[in-house]
Amino acid sequence: MAEDSGQEPKKKGGAIKWIILILLLGALGGGGFFAYQKFFAAQPDDAVEEPKEEQAAEGEDPGTLPGDGFTVTLPTFVVNLADPLGRRYLKLGIDVEVVSEETVAELSKKEPMVKDTLILLLSSKTYQDLSTMESKILLKKEIVDRLNQILGGSKVLQVYFTDMVIQ
Repeated sequence: MAEDSGQEPKKKGGAIKWIILILLLGALGGGGFFAYQKFFAAQPDDAVEEPKEEQAAEGEDPGTLPGDGFTVTLPTFVVNLADPLGRRYLKLGIDVEVVSEETVAELSKKEPMVKDTLILLLSSKTYQDLSTMESKILLKKEIVDRLNQILGGSKVLQVYFTDMVIQ
């Protein structure tokens, strides 16, 4: 009987290991299912949003989100920064996302005003003003605000930096 009592704890320990293993696999499977539902099953919802994009293109939906509009590439800007020694410059490529094709045409028509405004804005910055990520995000917001002032209203959705060199 001494031998039987010695083998029973091993069987119980093995059974506990199997139960823990099954519970862990169940938890991993549940987590995998949740991740699938959250991230991968959401893709059909993107296809449902396509009619909204068509409405935004026609100017019917004033609540257009970034990524839903038309993109315009502005010429590359090269300006001297407002540093004390004046030896630093900024080269900046910008794409502008607007709400409609009419705004694309309006932006092209007002290109001299856009260039003037952006050159004045960019040349007023120092190296310190552009050195952090937060300051670059703030610069994007300032550019959107200035362009919306020129175009009248909230026609510019987002500004994308396609090239940025500070030397």
